[in-house]
Amino acid sequence: MTTTTPETTEIATGPIHGLYTEGDPVADTKAPDVPIAKMWDQRKFDAKLVNPSNRRKLSVIIVGTGLAGASAAATLGEAGYHVKSFCYQDSPRRAHSIAAQGGINAAKNYNDDGDSVYRLFYDTVKGGDYRSRETNVYRLAEESANIIDQCVAQGVPFAREYGGLLDNRSFGGVQVARTFYAAGQTGQQLLIGAYQAMERQVGAGTVEQFTRHEMLEVIVVEGRARGIIARDMVTGEIETHLADAVVLASGGYGNVFYLSTNAMGCNTTAIWRAHRKGAYFGNPCYTQIHPTCIPVAGDYQSKLTLMSESLRNDGRIWVPKRREDCDKDPREIPEEDRDYYLERIYPSFGNLVPRDIASRQAKYVCDEGRGVGPLVGDFRRGVYLDFSEALSRMSKEAVAEKYGNLFDMYQRITGESPYEVPMRIYPAVHYTMGGLWVDYDLETTIPGLYAAGEANFSDHGANRLGASSLMQCLADGYFVLPNTIRDYLANGPFPKVSEDAPEVVEARAAVEDRITRLLNVQGERSVDSFHKELGQIMWEYCGMERTEEGLLKAIDLIRALREEYWRNVRVLGSADTLNQSLEKAGRVADFLELGELMCIDALHRRESCGGHFRAESQTEDGEALRHDDEFAYVAAWEFAGEGAKPVLHKEDLVYKAIELKQRSYK
Repeated sequence: MTTTTPETTEIATGPIHGLYTEGDPVADTKAPDVPIAKMWDQRKFDAKLVNPSNRRKLSVIIVGTGLAGASAAATLGEAGYHVKSFCYQDSPRRAHSIAAQGGINAAKNYNDDGDSVYRLFYDTVKGGDYRSRETNVYRLAEESANIIDQCVAQGVPFAREYGGLLDNRSFGGVQVARTFYAAGQTGQQLLIGAYQAMERQVGAGTVEQFTRHEMLEVIVVEGRARGIIARDMVTGEIETHLADAVVLASGGYGNVFYLSTNAMGCNTTAIWRAHRKGAYFGNPCYTQIHPTCIPVAGDYQSKLTLMSESLRNDGRIWVPKRREDCDKDPREIPEEDRDYYLERIYPSFGNLVPRDIASRQAKYVCDEGRGVGPLVGDFRRGVYLDFSEALSRMSKEAVAEKYGNLFDMYQRITGESPYEVPMRIYPAVHYTMGGLWVDYDLETTIPGLYAAGEANFSDHGANRLGASSLMQCLADGYFVLPNTIRDYLANGPFPKVSEDAPEVVEARAAVEDRITRLLNVQGERSVDSFHKELGQIMWEYCGMERTEEGLLKAIDLIRALREEYWRNVRVLGSADTLNQSLEKAGRVADFLELGELMCIDALHRRESCGGHFRAESQTEDGEALRHDDEFAYVAAWEFAGEGAKPVLHKEDLVYKAIELKQRSYK
């Protein structure tokens, strides 16, 4: 076991290396003080109502049309509010939720295998390594069953078993089958359902849709969120949009690493602009590395491809026991010379351990020189995901029925058929558990500004279990937000805000000035070159394993890179037209600021938990070692101004329904 020196203990008690200051504690005051099983019903009852005639006088802006944004727009529109929906894609159906493959969790217990709301709650808190807020997680587990009923009613084509009931499969970190799925395209089918519900409201006139629009600033008037500044990405026009409340459902920030499983357009701008306006940012260092991705193929690659975690139900992960076998055809390596390392180390969960654990173990065996595939630097960065046992047990047709589209996608990308040769996989950045800090109502520290789905931090702690992302997005959009935002909107109608108001004019001017500044640099380096260099820094020093020395180096490198960016980036074209170079430039500028905060957050948290693995804090056998006496809190960061040190506010995590334990999946 790694021991902590007195010097390390002294550093851990205060701001590390003078990189930040500490502010007052923060707390969620919206969750009722009742037993956790009664809390959500009590909050819904306590929340003020808005009568139907008053709803027509109130307006809400929703940024993002993925599962959280589309479902929230559909539900609020159906309730009678006037909704303005924004997305930067040419259609809401291109939101990145469409890329989710494996499934959505729900505590239905169709298999009678011991599942329940409490077990889903427990698995989620444990999977997040006891760094999530238990009140929000319990509510998520409660609403999970309602999500499935809602989606079935919308016509989502979930897989069904022989008797006609909805089928389930298992995902990592659990010992029950609670994941509902639609082949390997669950996200696409769920998004179509939410999109159709939203388009119904577009037809009814309650939802106004703005595609190809990018939010570039939050408008805050008298301390309340009252609108956004957006850029029409086709014409270049800067537009002002005002409302009574604003919801950010713009997804996560995994593309700070450049190479990730996210679509290249995914970015942090919406939530980062809100952060700079006063919204606290919760746990930015908590990023998830997904173990089941197609390995990097070359230096000029811009995106990585996810292979669904559902494949680990029937695929077995292994590497050769001997280094000299790593360049052999895997079919020529006999069974006794294969190391099924997850099954060996974690016999209770096997290949279905949580993502953070599976990812680290894949890194370890590759670091030992037992990885497979082509050399990447000095190592082979890949492990086998083998379906030969499943094919002998189930038949090719049965395997194809469950995973056929995933197998086809793999073959198109790699040129190899998983029916004949084991897949090669390796961990890649996938999801971000951090996001804007929100209370039980999903309201940020800016009154009237809400965050839903992956844009907030609230449900997953330090690691997200598979198939829980879609669950959170739809719970937030269909069931949570509509029941909590009404408590705020009941105080309206609010005073009308004029486009000539000083705060509106200032926000618009800030956007225009930033665009002008980016275009006027006229340097020598492309935006993509800066983004790629930032991604390499983040992956090397703030990726699967972090150290104090590496994080300090990363902060220096990012600061130097950001300084060079603003004097040497070259943004082609002009502001008054379609300009993808300009779009990228603003997003990368925000990533350069976020990347530094992520490293400061990772540096200050001198423990390992979930996806945040500090090499200085591990058990004798290399597992994450938490320090609950020092770090059982949410790190909520406040932006203190340009060039000022960020301010850390701590929200203590209090567990009343679950006992804190060191995780074990053995």
